[in-house]
Amino acid sequence: MESLDWVVVAGYFVVMVGIGLWSRGRIKNVADFFTAGGKMPWWLSGISHHMSGYSAVMFVAFAAEAYRLGLTVYIWWSLTIGIGVGIGAFLWAPAWNRLRSKHDVKSPLEYLAIRYNVPTQQVMAWAGAGLKVVDIAAKWVAVALLLQGFAGVPIGWGIALVGVVTMVYSVLGGLWADALTDFGQFVIQGLAGFAMFFAVASHFGGIDFMWTIWDKLPESHSDPLTGPYTLTFFMALFLIKTLEYNGGMWNLAQRYMAAPSGFAAKRSALLSAALWLVWPLVLFFPMWAAPLIVPGMEANAEQAYVEMGKAMLPAGMVGLVLAGFFSHTMAMVSSDANVITAVITRDILPRLWKGALSMSADAQLKLARITTFAFIGLSMTIALTADTKGFVLKVVIALVAATMGPIAIPLMLGLLPWFRKIGPTAALSSTVGGLSTWVFLYVEQQFLKDFAVSQALIVSTPLLVSLVLYLVIGFAKPEPSRERDALIDSLKSDEPDTAPERAVRS
Repeated sequence: MESLDWVVVAGYFVVMVGIGLWSRGRIKNVADFFTAGGKMPWWLSGISHHMSGYSAVMFVAFAAEAYRLGLTVYIWWSLTIGIGVGIGAFLWAPAWNRLRSKHDVKSPLEYLAIRYNVPTQQVMAWAGAGLKVVDIAAKWVAVALLLQGFAGVPIGWGIALVGVVTMVYSVLGGLWADALTDFGQFVIQGLAGFAMFFAVASHFGGIDFMWTIWDKLPESHSDPLTGPYTLTFFMALFLIKTLEYNGGMWNLAQRYMAAPSGFAAKRSALLSAALWLVWPLVLFFPMWAAPLIVPGMEANAEQAYVEMGKAMLPAGMVGLVLAGFFSHTMAMVSSDANVITAVITRDILPRLWKGALSMSADAQLKLARITTFAFIGLSMTIALTADTKGFVLKVVIALVAATMGPIAIPLMLGLLPWFRKIGPTAALSSTVGGLSTWVFLYVEQQFLKDFAVSQALIVSTPLLVSLVLYLVIGFAKPEPSRERDALIDSLKSDEPDTAPERAVRS
């Protein structure tokens, strides 16, 4: 990297910290810290939702798969998310917002105490928090690998640098800082993405490279599904991503909660869905063309995007692209830290320490900031001590995708009126059964070396077990409740309820 590249990267970090300091003045209480007080414009909520959905993993693990296999990564990743979020705009986005506006919910899991019961809420909270801390560790490793590839910075220093900057603005500014940095990162990502796209177009002599490269690549690179990514994998991931990106990934539910109304949240979701369908194509085309520009990197495909950027971009642009990588990771990590803090302070801690319920507003805000600091610090520690080779893809696919279903199914289906009679027995069985299935398959694959346990199997089976348990037990043993019915009925519209409002927190 040249001096100008370092100036661009340093300037980016300064702006991010500045946003955190500015946002601090907008945070008066935990409602502002966790849900922006319901005052976030719908377009900012939608852009923030989109930006919070992916990280530098795209330019490491997914770029590697695009290099080795071609088109399929867009089909099973971006396309599934875009369609799934579009569906969720009608099913889930307004409901999340109405939980905040009608029931003063500040954490996506807060409503589970009434929808099911406290034990179910706690199992999901602990399992999800543990999952996210490892997931975020993978994000730190991904961005550090990119920094090492571009600038030769040791992985440990890369994790520390990006982690500390993210920690500063997340602790100070809460969700407002997350959303505003998401917007800034959206602009940077746009500049960086188009810079790489047009550099590749120039290399091939014009924009027609988008359809001419496929004749020069292996025939399988144009197949929608290939390699380990089978139809079974695609169908399972479509359901997982639909649940995950509509609120199963808790930080994305927060974006809908932060909008002014349920209608505004729906518009946010539709904007995010459109971005998911279109924008990744700009990012993926250079990745698909990479084997023609930097051939022979199949054994080290995680560095292919880095090598292409170094070969094709002028001074300053390399720094901009690297800042774009940082923006992806910092957007996701800061939003995850915020929502995990909400779950810990609103759902977990009050069950362990009754004094948490009687804390003053200032004390609650201070606790939220301390918890954010601790969560980011723990994830950085895991990243610093992990074996980085293959760590990113293993965590993103074998851990996060495979376990998201069992955690998300009771959370997401519990918001829908068709499942109103399904109660805590089914919900708890679904989560525990799905996670137990994943543990069994993962041990078989990783430690007992059972090669019959494929990637598709380890992703789809826990999801299927969880869904079957939820539906079969739920309909075989219905557990209706007037309180649950009132909660679900209140989420149908933005109009005030005629019945007295019930507080979600018990």
